[in-house]
Amino acid sequence: MTILKAENISKQYRLGLVGTGTLSHDLNRWWAGIRGKEDPYLKVGSVNDRSTKADSEYVWALKDINFEVQQGEVLGIIGKNGAGKSTLLKILSRVTIPTTGEIKTKGRIASLLEVGTGFHPELTGRENIYLNGAILGMSKAEIKSKEAEIIDFSGCERYVDTPVKRYSSGMRVRLAFAVAAFLEPDILVIDEVLAVGDAEFQKKAIGKMQDISKGDGRTVIFVSHDMNAVSVLTSRVIVLKNGIVDFDGDTDEGIKEYLKGENNQIKYKYEGEFYKPKIVEVEVETSLPNNIHEFGKEIKFIFEIDLPYETDNLALSFQIVDEFSVPITHSWIFDADNVIKRDKGRYRFEGCFPHPKLYMGNYSLLVHLSNSKTKEKFDFLDSICHFKVQMMKTVRSEYHWQKNTCKYLEDINWQTFKK
Repeated sequence: MTILKAENISKQYRLGLVGTGTLSHDLNRWWAGIRGKEDPYLKVGSVNDRSTKADSEYVWALKDINFEVQQGEVLGIIGKNGAGKSTLLKILSRVTIPTTGEIKTKGRIASLLEVGTGFHPELTGRENIYLNGAILGMSKAEIKSKEAEIIDFSGCERYVDTPVKRYSSGMRVRLAFAVAAFLEPDILVIDEVLAVGDAEFQKKAIGKMQDISKGDGRTVIFVSHDMNAVSVLTSRVIVLKNGIVDFDGDTDEGIKEYLKGENNQIKYKYEGEFYKPKIVEVEVETSLPNNIHEFGKEIKFIFEIDLPYETDNLALSFQIVDEFSVPITHSWIFDADNVIKRDKGRYRFEGCFPHPKLYMGNYSLLVHLSNSKTKEKFDFLDSICHFKVQMMKTVRSEYHWQKNTCKYLEDINWQTFKK
């Protein structure tokens, strides 16, 4: 059953200082409406690209957005900063109205768009629970039946009778999420606020959103720049780009589209002169675009070597290092002593890890080229071809992926004996 439908949603904003020179525009709009004419400014406005210079005093933050959401579905909305995600959520949540188009919904919507959205800073946490419940149309008895669960989930019991203005940003988002989740809205709209919480809270929040959709059959619309969370939570994503829908479909395919960015792969390339064996190109072929790699998937390392003269005992090796330049793993290929003599020319070496166990994080390469017999060093490259490992849908029982817990994972077979 369709629970939410967006039809031809557009949102136009005027650039520049608010309230400066807009009276004439407002009068023009009013006069057009009186005469039954179309808004004269609907046909003007530039595309929502924050990186380019404006060619109009109006900009379309959103343009002709159309989609449907089914009951029980978890829909991800992703896109770069300025793509229009927050504007769309504010329209869905009735915080602002669209310039054109219409949102049709069935049931109550609860929104968590910014830290502490809807909280009155002078009221206590407990009072804000009742205030938010009343806004959602719930009776006092309904709210009271959920009060204990909300407070327990938020982890703010000690401060629940303290004014919210004295809460940290983490405490605010904990309580706000608990209120939004436990007061049983039909549609839960969540922006990037989970990034404020700590790892423990993020794990609880993700688990609760899964319960809401799978167990309770309620709908979640989720916006995040964390592709791990998007991958785990959603089965469908909408990718926004410059205020329009660039992709609408399967989560995995949508994440690939989002990660493509402006360039597909980052390569190292040397174009200067050289008089001894030289590494001229290096590339990391990751499983996803824009040098993003999914844990456990095949990853390939490609090296091109130029030999200005006949060379034997060639040794090529590389290390994968973390963001602190700590080596994680070391691989190499050596020409056997006095057996392989390579003629002058260009050579391509490809090394492939079929199932690498690099844990989530940022990595780069150190590359060495030398003579394995004489130990002469031909070339050395430091911190090139940066790539990022993400866990995506990799599942570990009762375990939530947390940053900086390790650098490498390995499977282990346990046996237990009673003695």
